[in-house]
Amino acid sequence: MTKQTWTAFCSAAVFIALTALLVFVPAPYVSWSPGGAQDTLGAINQTPIIKIEGVDTYPTSGRLDLTTVSVSRADSRVSLPEAVLSYWLPGRDALPRTSVYPEGTSADDAEREQTISMQTAQHDAIVAALQAAGQKVTPMPVVSSVVVGGPAHNRLRPGDLIVAVDGRSVTRVEDPGLLIRRHRVGYRVRFEVLRDDRRVTVEVPTIESANEPGVPVVGITVGLGYDYEPEISFDLGDRIGGPSAGLVFALAIYDKITPGALLAGRHVAGTGTINPDGVVGAIGGLQEKITAAESAGAEVFLVPAPNCPELAGLNTDLDLIKVTTLSDGIESLRNLDAPSRLPRCG
Repeated sequence: MTKQTWTAFCSAAVFIALTALLVFVPAPYVSWSPGGAQDTLGAINQTPIIKIEGVDTYPTSGRLDLTTVSVSRADSRVSLPEAVLSYWLPGRDALPRTSVYPEGTSADDAEREQTISMQTAQHDAIVAALQAAGQKVTPMPVVSSVVVGGPAHNRLRPGDLIVAVDGRSVTRVEDPGLLIRRHRVGYRVRFEVLRDDRRVTVEVPTIESANEPGVPVVGITVGLGYDYEPEISFDLGDRIGGPSAGLVFALAIYDKITPGALLAGRHVAGTGTINPDGVVGAIGGLQEKITAAESAGAEVFLVPAPNCPELAGLNTDLDLIKVTTLSDGIESLRNLDAPSRLPRCG
């Protein structure tokens, strides 16, 4: 083998090795690309995505899409070429892995977190929509979590609305804790809770707090919950998670329980978190979701106000409407025939 041939062989080997490194060695990034669009006013396999009972409902028209982002899983790896393409291609992005999946997060952990976020978004959307429609909603303390192995384990459940403690009515989040602390350690506290629309009485013994000697606790955390009459459930079919469908869920519920078709036959898509008071919050993957909406044929896209700065330089045929609250979104949809009255980013 001549010197020139040997040099060429070595160069080719180095090139192949470097190429293999680029392709097969994972980069510390997560790839985001456009997901899909799902009509929240529609059905999957003849089952309504949003089912409502216990309150009058009305016909709707048009299509109201939630939009999603396709994200590489926590247990998958993105190569450097994939990350570069995701960064440069329109409607896609590459983000540092730790900003999406904290160190040590497993695929199961990530899926569980996304499921909980979706359930919270659905609950908050129900409360916001019912209040916007003038339905009665009563704030109440709720069992947010139960310590596994603690006194309340298998007695109280997350989601139990607390009506009374030891016969005393409670209305504020801090009330149950104040009433529990009035007793000695070992006292059995009587809780009256609303569970699955039934009143249940449960006795829970207190133990000493691990952080405050002498202070009685029952091993629960208490948050703010809500009591209302209508029964509203969701069936999305696919494994869709996260909190960003909250705004669209709330608009869909409102449209179904109020007279008049809110969309008037239009194809609208959107995104945004929502809290029980109807305040719309920022989301991730805005441009990917806009691309998904365009692919589905939407005419209008609802943008959370905090995300507006991300639209600079974006080229799209969609009519992008800024939304700060659920009431804003409702008003804008009613004014789609009056473009000059619609709020926009910028």
